[in-house]
Formats: sequence, C-alpha cells, structure tokens
Amino acid sequence: MLLRKATAAIGGCLRQQLPRDVVVPLVTAHQHQRRWVSNGGRKTHPKILITGGLGQLGVECAKLLRSQYGEESVILSDIIKPSSEIVNSGPYIFADILDFKGLQKIVVDHRVDWIIHFSALLSAIGEQNVPLAVRVNIEGMHNVLELAKQYKMRIFVPSTIGAFGPDSPRNPTPNVTIQRPRTIYGVSKVHAELMGEYYHHKFGLDFRCLRFPGVISSDPPGGGTTDYAVAVFFEGLKTGKYQCYLKPDTRLPMMYIEDCLRSLLEFMTAPEEKLQRRVYNVTAMSFTPEELVEKLSKYIPELHVSYRPDSRQLIADSWPQIFDDSEARRDWGWQHKYDLDKLVDLMVRDVTENYIKKAPN
Repeated sequence: MLLRKATAAIGGCLRQQLPRDVVVPLVTAHQHQRRWVSNGGRKTHPKILITGGLGQLGVECAKLLRSQYGEESVILSDIIKPSSEIVNSGPYIFADILDFKGLQKIVVDHRVDWIIHFSALLSAIGEQNVPLAVRVNIEGMHNVLELAKQYKMRIFVPSTIGAFGPDSPRNPTPNVTIQRPRTIYGVSKVHAELMGEYYHHKFGLDFRCLRFPGVISSDPPGGGTTDYAVAVFFEGLKTGKYQCYLKPDTRLPMMYIEDCLRSLLEFMTAPEEKLQRRVYNVTAMSFTPEELVEKLSKYIPELHVSYRPDSRQLIADSWPQIFDDSEARRDWGWQHKYDLDKLVDLMVRDVTENYIKKAPN
C-alpha cells in the first residue's frame, strides 16, 4: 500500500495554479520558524499540517502526533468530505495542494510549522492517468516545497521503494545507488527527493524524507502494487480465497503501519546534527506472497490462494527485494518492532474485529 490515495489534490486539477512570486515578510517568516522552539523561554509544540490526510497514513499519523503535541496542534486536510469521527477527533480543513494561494492562507492563518505531505497518486493508479499523476505528485509537491521555503517550515515528503528501477541493485538496495524508476509514481518521488535536497543545500530548508517499503495496515486496499499483502487478509478472512496479482515468489520489503509512523515521528524529531542525509531508506521485513500465505494459513487452514500475475508484476520486478536501512539505524537510531509473525497476528485480529464482524450480512 505504498502511501495510498491521491485524495488531497484531484479536486483541484481543473484550477489554474497561482503564481509563486508571492512576497513573504521576513519578520513573519522568522517568527514562524521560531514560535514553537521558544515562547518566553518555554518549549512549545509545533503546529502541523497533514496533506492527503484521509489516505492510508494520514489519520493514523494525526493520532500519533496529537498524542505527542495535543489535539489542536495537528490539522488534517484533504478534499474529501470527512466523517463525523474525523471531525470530532481534531481540526480538519479543506486543502487542495494545487491551489498555492489557498495553501498559503492556511499556513498563515494557522501558523503552521511542519508540513507532512502525504498527497500522491500511487504506482498502479498513476500509470492509468499519467497527466494527473504529474500534477498531483510533482506540481503539488512543488507548491508545498516552496511554501516550506518561504515560511521556514520543516517539511516531510515520503518516498518509496518505487523510487528505484530495474537498473538498481535489488538485494540489498543501498541508500545511495542508481534509481531510474519506470513508473510516473517512482519518477515523481525521485524528483521530490532531489528537489528537497536541492532546497536544503541552496536555501537551508529543513527537508526530511523517508523511503517507505510496502506499508501494511487494516485499512482496505486502495491502489498500490504491494496491496496484495492487505487484500489477502480481507478476502481470505471473508471468503477463504484470494487471487494474487503477483507471482508467489515475488519478494518485496514491507513494514507494519505502526513502525512506519513511529519512524516518521522519530525522524522528524531527530536533531539536525545527527542527520547525515535528508533521505533515508527504512524497512522492517521482506517476504513473498507464498511466505505470507503460509503464515496466514495457520489462522485460516482452508485458505486457497491462486496466482494470476498482471501488469503490477512488471512494477514489482523493478523494485527492491531487500531494503538496506543501515544508515537510518546508524544515524538516528531507527529500530523496527514488528516482524512477519507479529504482523500477521495483528492483521488477522484487526481485520476480523473492524471489518469482518461489522460487515452487513
């Protein structure tokens, strides 16, 4: 589920993007940067804006950050009408990442210090609509990057194993190597990595980026090449059957959502002096569909899985098999908590309780 849903930008695709030559008062920008660091000598919390907030990672990320910094310190945003549960859980606003001036108003009105930029079209979905993926994944990223520069904000933009390509070493894939992806999703993520690093070196922007593997959670699958590792739980627990669109021996790196979000928080709060890079690989495990099915069969003995590879197999074949995240572990102490056994146990429990038992008969 490589960072699911392009929710925060699609609605603005018919709008004209506003020019970026907006003058920002220097005093305002300076106050913006320092407000959460010191307030009368006392430590205060950052004000955080999450774009694409109703996708796979946004809601859970907001919960984690609110537990650390307070409910009002974290603003979820998207272009989707939120549920009552979302509205009641903390601040939620409409934000279109293709509307630069609208984003600027949000940053000023809410005195935002950090941007967590989740908005993106995923690998399989992006290949079906390349022009839209370019607008959402590249133009939208340019908008938030420029805002972060102007207002001296810390910005997090996630990357992915999809940022690598068939010319990259796959086992293991180091932090710095040939990338050259062959999907618009991967190309846009390499672009984001390089632009962020450029803004850091050129303008001093506090840009931070983690390359996530497949992220597994109990949210329904929604468009990523690694989504088989979620769909098999939903279909297997519901029907006892699943048809996988990847070959049984397709090895890909993965991590449970709790590890994913914890890595984000630890990375965002890591002292600048510990960061040797602005972009790091992070992972927890690597497995194949048949290895996952073997573990799941202990919970569903009658489980039957068939394999019918489709276009997503070509995407998976160009991605890392084993992700080398030794630099993240060395520089800022990254450690995962969930292996494959713990992952399967949690997913069976969560999907059963939250979806299977609650499904209408």
